Amino acid sequence: MSFLDCYCLSRTTIESIDNVGQPDHLHLSDEFSTYAVRDAEMIYTASASHYELLSELGKTFCNRTRMTLARHIPSGNMVVVKQTNMDICSEENLSLLQNELLFWRLFRHPNILPHRAVFTEGSELWVITPFTAYGSARGLLKSYFTEGMNESLISHILYGVIKALNYIHQMRCIHRSVRPSNILISGDGHVYLSGLHGLCSMVTEGRRSKFVHNFPEFSASILPWLSPEVLQQDLHGYDVKSDIYSLGITACELARGQVPFQGMRPTQMLLQKLKGSLCMLDLTFPPRELRMKNSCSGMDSGIDESVATSSMMRTNTSEQSQSAMCRNLSANFHNFVEQCLQRHPENRPTARALLNHSFFKQVKKQTRAMLLNLLLPAMPLSSARATAETSQQNGNAPISPMQELDDDWDF
Repeated sequence: MSFLDCYCLSRTTIESIDNVGQPDHLHLSDEFSTYAVRDAEMIYTASASHYELLSELGKTFCNRTRMTLARHIPSGNMVVVKQTNMDICSEENLSLLQNELLFWRLFRHPNILPHRAVFTEGSELWVITPFTAYGSARGLLKSYFTEGMNESLISHILYGVIKALNYIHQMRCIHRSVRPSNILISGDGHVYLSGLHGLCSMVTEGRRSKFVHNFPEFSASILPWLSPEVLQQDLHGYDVKSDIYSLGITACELARGQVPFQGMRPTQMLLQKLKGSLCMLDLTFPPRELRMKNSCSGMDSGIDESVATSSMMRTNTSEQSQSAMCRNLSANFHNFVEQCLQRHPENRPTARALLNHSFFKQVKKQTRAMLLNLLLPAMPLSSARATAETSQQNGNAPISPMQELDDDWDF
């Protein structure tokens, strides 16, 4: 557990990564960069006594990490505290934690969710992150946009994600878990990409690799978003273009409100993806009845009991939800998705090229007020509301009243 000795037990606060100047070649939006710097002016201390824990938001990392809404007492700012009990973590779990923390420490980009502080409290690892009041994109789909989001909102969300991916790819890394539950939205509409636990570096022992071959950890939960070359696991391997495929699947999910390929057996899913270039109408979606059942049973986006549900998924496109499939989507959106879902990775555009796609033409013209209007009827969780809900919380209730808003958050 060397990373605990050198990284956690030092109890040194990790100052916000947003304080460091961005590389010139990133061409970041001035508006978002200014926001990140303003938010980072407060130094978050490495002491548990400086955080008032309000309510549990959910669990992640195979239920080993508890995410709690908290108030930073010196500043009054709302934050999220990730508490991981390291006594119940295996060596493999600790290795994943080390990998995630090292990449968080390395990356400096306003569209990647930063760590405000990292320290230990007893046997627990505490990681302090900003509170994103709108939660995850997947949470918004489940609660407010069950038939999909409008294109203006999708374009804003994906534009932020692509800027983060462009940076990650320039750092010679592959995210490998691009999906709505890893896309977080702050109270003023700022988009963050999270979920760095599955990130893979293409630099090994100082040497750059053109391809990697290892399969992502906990891959069963992210099968619908994985590219065909990742699923194939052959000698050709995969590279950063696999993230572009996942981006295309994410775009379809945001537009339809449903997860493409969810519930399929892995072999059937692979065959579907190997068919070649896919457009929106070619994608296989679960029938509405199964999606409603999954939602009621608490199935997460992509946490896909494939063995249990595959027997119920003997379906074709004629059984798809008519209300979702009848939406008119623009030619720009179709073109964007089709480019991302090219069967052969060399035919997919880079993240940098996608930033100039015509689908994002209007994004830079959007004001913050326009963006917040696009998020309606969703409302951000305010500190006052959080305090009120916490005071009304039943001590015997296993789930917080805020759990329904944020159970899909994946930090």
